Amino acid sequence: MATAPPKLSPVQKTSPYVLKSTGSYDKVISTSVPYGVYLDGAMKSTEWISGAVGQVALTYKMLGGDVLDIELTEDNVYTSYELATLEYSYIVNNHQAKNVLSDFLGDVTGTFDHEGKIQAGDLSSSLGGSHAALKYPKFTFEYGKRVSRGLAAGAAIGPDANIFSASIDLVNNQQEYDLQKIVQDASTDGSDMGNAFANQINNRRIDIRRVYYRSPGIMWRFYGYYGGLNVVGNLNTYGQYSDESTFEVVPAWQNKLQAMAFETSLYTRASHYSYEIRDNRIRLYPPPSEPGTGSPRTVWFEFTVHSGSWQEDPTRKDGADGVNNYNTIPFANIPYDNINSMGKQWIRKYALAISKEMLAQVRGKFATVTIPGDSVTLNASELAAQAKEEQGNLKDELKTLLDELTYTAMVEKDAKMSEDATRIQVQIPLGVYRG
Repeated sequence: MATAPPKLSPVQKTSPYVLKSTGSYDKVISTSVPYGVYLDGAMKSTEWISGAVGQVALTYKMLGGDVLDIELTEDNVYTSYELATLEYSYIVNNHQAKNVLSDFLGDVTGTFDHEGKIQAGDLSSSLGGSHAALKYPKFTFEYGKRVSRGLAAGAAIGPDANIFSASIDLVNNQQEYDLQKIVQDASTDGSDMGNAFANQINNRRIDIRRVYYRSPGIMWRFYGYYGGLNVVGNLNTYGQYSDESTFEVVPAWQNKLQAMAFETSLYTRASHYSYEIRDNRIRLYPPPSEPGTGSPRTVWFEFTVHSGSWQEDPTRKDGADGVNNYNTIPFANIPYDNINSMGKQWIRKYALAISKEMLAQVRGKFATVTIPGDSVTLNASELAAQAKEEQGNLKDELKTLLDELTYTAMVEKDAKMSEDATRIQVQIPLGVYRG
């Protein structure tokens, strides 16, 4: 009686995935890499595809594919090449961000997808021809100017100082008036006085900048630079001031400061009245008595409205909705075709280091592989250590180089070169003129 043949269950001891010596153009597709940044859209590059295919041959040779099996696939190498390209773009964009952020503040930004491509904003339609990371920007010193404008606005001067005016109709013997309420009501009641700042107050605190009134039109004596009496009299002291003289209502202590403003004093006269403001409520001293018969009927005041730090100017763009920090700089991934030969060589080296790390991960699955009569110990740990060290060295090298090439560093270098050139010229004797 014949016996049944034995059932064999062989176990494969070698990897079914072995890297080929060359890559294939038709296999560089979107499914072979994680992101496909350089395979479609505005970033599509046939040069990148050629570089990825060539990287297979480099990886095969450098990892010893002629001698032993390399347990990687073409897709692994293409992925390494994509990650290396993106890493290069990341480091270079960081470098450029250091150069331009202070000048980019307030400029247009955009919305990016997970691949680093601009999807929305003013830059999205012109990305191919006006990639921000490839531009040499003008030096506009936006941050310094914004600080200066803030200081100027605090002093009610400069382009951001939007000064409004309103008035108080004085009431006999009423000493205190709520300026905040007067302005808020005028901004919403449709009155002529509130037209300039209609619906702009919204219960935001106003800053009082100036308080004044004007003399009655019946006063006839001309008070100019050289004429008249340089005295301060009562309003009912007829004839000391010209028609429509302006009386500045100032705190008592400010009278001392008027001596420091000679030019202003030629045009503006000090009033008998003084005031103090607490919580935007003005208190006049002395209380107005019989307005229109001696005291002024109306007191005017100028004010500014605090503009929120995040609020865009309603009438014109002032950059509040633009670039505000490193995160909103409109730098998409650098187009591969714009990377020079030095950059491409860095990418090749970094991609090789990534592939080496991948290979270490694969070989680290098993510490040893059994072969007939013996076993082979794999070099996963050594490969991993080499890969990490090489990646770190490459990144450090690139960052160090770029730090030496920042705009500020180059200015310092040029200044040193200019000084050295001047020192050399000093040592050169002047020529003797013979005519």
